[in-house]
Formats: sequence, structure tokens, C-alpha cells
Amino acid sequence: MVTKYIIIFVISFLIALFLTPISMGLAHRFRIIDVPDDGRRMHRRSIPCFGGLAIFVATMVALLIFCIKYEGIPTIMLGGSIMFALGVVDDKIKLPAYVKFLVQLATAILMYVMGIRIQIIHNYFGEGVLHFSTAADFIITILWLVGITNSINLIDGLDGLAAGTVFINTLCMGYIISTDGQMIGRVAGTLCFIAISGACLGFLPFNFSPAKTFMGDGGALFLGFMIAALSTVGRLKSSATITMIIPIFVLALPLFDTAFAIIRRTFSRTSIMEADKQHLHHVLMASGYGHRRAVIMLYGLSGIMGVAAILLAKNLRVEPLILFGVVCIYIYVFLTDPTNEITSNRGLNRRRKSMFGAKIGLGKKSGNNSSSKSGNNSKGKSGR
Repeated sequence: MVTKYIIIFVISFLIALFLTPISMGLAHRFRIIDVPDDGRRMHRRSIPCFGGLAIFVATMVALLIFCIKYEGIPTIMLGGSIMFALGVVDDKIKLPAYVKFLVQLATAILMYVMGIRIQIIHNYFGEGVLHFSTAADFIITILWLVGITNSINLIDGLDGLAAGTVFINTLCMGYIISTDGQMIGRVAGTLCFIAISGACLGFLPFNFSPAKTFMGDGGALFLGFMIAALSTVGRLKSSATITMIIPIFVLALPLFDTAFAIIRRTFSRTSIMEADKQHLHHVLMASGYGHRRAVIMLYGLSGIMGVAAILLAKNLRVEPLILFGVVCIYIYVFLTDPTNEITSNRGLNRRRKSMFGAKIGLGKKSGNNSSSKSGNNSKGKSGR
């Protein structure tokens, strides 16, 4: 079985690696380009945003070869295709936020009707299971599918951030399901998550800073939906954990960013669907960490939470909480940086810019003083 996992990873990786340059050419041909026409954009030049095509095709081909026979996978592939199409249309013509939300809601309802749903949540703190009513099943499933789908889209704000984060998340989920999943859904869930991770890794060389292409809303919505739907297929053993806590731990970074964005926009009395420049990655950039360093720092946080999820699946309790606390401390430090000014459009904020300028001015002044002193000394020596 390990050989099968390696094969599906390599196939999806190579397909994405091969198709990404082609998607860039298609983006220019059909004018699916991200133009930095507002202050929220972190790039200054127009960049193709059709890279999600490579991720979509690579994942779908791998699933068609290895996973189409498993129960629930064809339904999830249908939902993923709808989300990808929605994102591509939005990248092309910029759909209103409410239209995207309605399509996502309709797709989530369709998935529930077709059997992709959360029915049983295992009790982490004791034996047995917690059965939800049909109405609760429906509400939780819809919130889960729509919320996770949009969480990946929200973190797609820096070069390589979404692709790298999803790569880490899906590898962790694949490992957890392969070692601790129920017999029903274990192989299918593992294969699907590994296929997604391979596709993201194949796309990443073209998307890491400085990016040559973006995955666009098509790729981000597709990845978010696939993760959300697949996490309901490869359920965990009842003695291990509440079924949904594991993916929540794995997806802690995008989920936190989404929740914080909703709270922030609610208190500022703006639409929760309105884009802004106050996400966690924007905060890191405004604090002067730089593009690549900010992305790598967030990779690290995702990796820590992935390890915490793995430990949680092994029925450990204290260690995951310690790692979760470490991540919370780091996020607190990032968000409460006293020198941070979100309004800055570049990596260095205004205060650091002024400090930097002052240091340069002092350096020039001291340099002039030293040169004048040396000049005076030389004149004195020559006068002697």
C-alpha cells in the first residue's frame, strides 16, 4: 500500500509540474490575469492566476486512476469541479460576493443530499458516540464545507502561502487517516489527500516568491472544498478523538485567519465578504519580516499544528495542547507587534522606515564629520 501512496503522489506532482507553465500561457490567452489595481495586492505587476487548473487536473487524474471506485469519491469530485468552475469564473469576470456564497451554499447542500455529511462525532473525553439530529447534521455539514472552502481562499494572499500550507495540511491528514482511520474510508481518504499534496508541491515552484503564477480563486476554492469534504470520508476511530477536531487542528491557521477576519469586520461594521489587508500574513509583512520569511514562518506554524493533530490522533492529550499554546503565543506576538502599522503598502512599516532613514542620516552625518575631521587633520599635518 505504501508503494501505491508513492505512485499517486508522484503522478499528481508530475502532472502539476508539467501543466503549470501551460496554464500560464492559457491565462494570458484568455486574460485571466491578476492586476494589482488596489492597495490590498502584495504584488506590483500583473500575474496569471489560472494555476489552479494544474492543481485541479493533477488531482482529478490521480483520483480517476486510483480512487473513483471508492464510495463517496465521485460525489466529492463533482463538488470540487463545481467549486473550481466557480473560482475560474470569478477570476475572469469578478462575481459579486453574494453570488459566490450562494453557489457554495447550493453545492454544500447538494453534497449533503448525495451523502457527504457529518453524522457521527466521536467522543474524545469518553466512550461511545454523540448522535446529532438530522437538522444538526445538516447545519454542521453546511458550515463545515462552506467555512473550510473559504478559509483556504482567505490565506491565499502571499506567494506560495496557500499551496505550501495545503501541502503540509494534506500530508498530515493523509498520514493520520492511514495510521488511525476506520477501515471504511481509510484507503480512499489517504489516497485523495496524498494526491492533493502532490499537486500542490508540483505547483509550488512556480508560485513561491517571486511568483510566476497564482492558483486563483479556482484553485483555492477547489482545494478548500476537497479538504473539507474528504475529512468527512476518512473518519477516525471512536477511541481516538472527536472526528472534526483533527482537521480543525490541522487547519488551525486558515481557520483562525477566517474567524479573526469575521470578528474584525463585524466590529468594524463592514461586510464579512469584503476583502481587506489585515490578515495574519499582511500583519507579518507590515511588521517588516519580508515576503519569503513571512510565508516560511506561517509554514512553521502549520507544521506545528499538523504535528499536534498527529499526536492528538494517537490519543495523547497534553502534548497537543502544549503545541497549540506555543502557536497561540506566536500568533499573539505577531498580532500585537507595537511597531506594526497595517496601512503600510510595503514590507517595512512607516515607523521602521523613519527609524531606518534616521539611521542613514546619522550615518551620513557621522561620515561627513569623520571626513571633515580627517581633512582638518591632514591640513594640520601638511601645515606643519
